[in-house]
Amino acid sequence: MGGQDLVPTSEPKSELEKKLLAAMSGELSSEDFMRQLMGEQIFIPIRDEPDSGIKGFQRTTKGTPLVIEDDDGMKILVLFTSPDRAKDFLAEFPDYSGGLLADFKWIVERMAAGFAISVNPGLELGIDIEPEIVTEMLSLLASQATKS
Repeated sequence: MGGQDLVPTSEPKSELEKKLLAAMSGELSSEDFMRQLMGEQIFIPIRDEPDSGIKGFQRTTKGTPLVIEDDDGMKILVLFTSPDRAKDFLAEFPDYSGGLLADFKWIVERMAAGFAISVNPGLELGIDIEPEIVTEMLSLLASQATKS
């Protein structure tokens, strides 16, 4: 039972993480990865409501996602490939012990331009998506919506 069963941080645990690893190693182009990411589920930490009586339970339909700011004031939406990947990072944000699994596309469709996205921040198996790329994804989704 020693530490031999522990999987290294960079070991992919899901199809999404395998795609992320392929993109990081250059086996999958960033454009293909972003396209495939749109069809994947991702974990979005949500702030717990105080006094709900049930940890992780939301009484309203308006969840507050975890958004941090970098030193330059850029707003970054924090997402994870799974709830397990979020645990260590979220220890620094005790109000965000709730969360939900959602389609990445659904999350992006609800974002405003100007935000960056960080997937698995602080982990080897992570990626930062700059605001310009988020804006491109928003444009792509808008053009797909008008075609259908």
